[in-house]
Amino acid sequence: MSQVLERVSPGEALEARTIRVLNQIGLDLTDAVGLLPQAVFRSASREEAPWQVGDATILVTGPSSAWRQAPATPPEGWPFNLEWVQIASSGVDGFPAWLFDVPEVTTGRGVTAEAIADYVLAAILDDVKNLSSRHAHGPEDYASADALKPLGTLDGKTLGLAGFGAIGGAVARRAEAFGLELRVCRKSRQAELPGIASVDSLPDLLAASDIVVLALPLDDETRHCVDRRALSHAKPGLHLINVARGGLIDQEALIEALSSGIVRLATLDVTEPEPLPAGHAFYSHPAIRLTPHIAWSGGQGRERLAALIAGNIRNFLVGESLVNRIESPSKIADPLRV
Repeated sequence: MSQVLERVSPGEALEARTIRVLNQIGLDLTDAVGLLPQAVFRSASREEAPWQVGDATILVTGPSSAWRQAPATPPEGWPFNLEWVQIASSGVDGFPAWLFDVPEVTTGRGVTAEAIADYVLAAILDDVKNLSSRHAHGPEDYASADALKPLGTLDGKTLGLAGFGAIGGAVARRAEAFGLELRVCRKSRQAELPGIASVDSLPDLLAASDIVVLALPLDDETRHCVDRRALSHAKPGLHLINVARGGLIDQEALIEALSSGIVRLATLDVTEPEPLPAGHAFYSHPAIRLTPHIAWSGGQGRERLAALIAGNIRNFLVGESLVNRIESPSKIADPLRV
């Protein structure tokens, strides 16, 4: 089925033409864009040469092993007929630099922020309350030493946010409801954040916080930003939570900090690589809670992503600005915001 769509500049009418959408993310977009004149939709895998896009005008793709192992130079003729690439994920570190030679590139920034923020608060509360370890198996447990031991509390605790974009904002809204004092480390100082104090560096954030959440994109500046030097400033008893990218952390330095007691606990939903090889210390370390990159799941993420893409297609057709537009990872003005 091939029908004609128009893309027009605001206030202008252009000659009608066919728009071809190559969908590599396995998400049914036809219902989401049902209110639009119909385009030519084609589905394909992103696990084998996803850059072979044929005559597509729009590519909808996401992270994959194929993209991570893409050649350093683009295929001959790239970007072919592509005018826009929509990436399903927030991060763009898993894509080759030449992907951004396409005129427009947008991301799925923010669509899973709420689910990730729920994960963060669950990790914080599980650490503080740990109710599963306090299950009463009989009357005798009501007077046991464990029963008489007080539960932990968030009262008086400080939460540090490394990065303050969609994820950081969603975490902050939840944390404020629990009375946590908030600190944020970000490059931008263009707007003050009501009720949230800013710190100048990641070591300063680690020193000032009882809990630190990493919500940064991974780039040349942030890779291994949580290293031995930064961790040496950590406040005693620190709980470090990473829901962004595994490459933000020097994993050997984290093992040393946990083993020496500099850091009390690490909740990690991401690692480098993923999955870690069998026998890696993270699987068995008593001070690490490791989950297999699931923080994003649940909630309305798929529906929000479909709606985001549908809205962007509408914008594309009428010549309006696309949502979550970026140029290239090296040109992102504020890598501490995600």
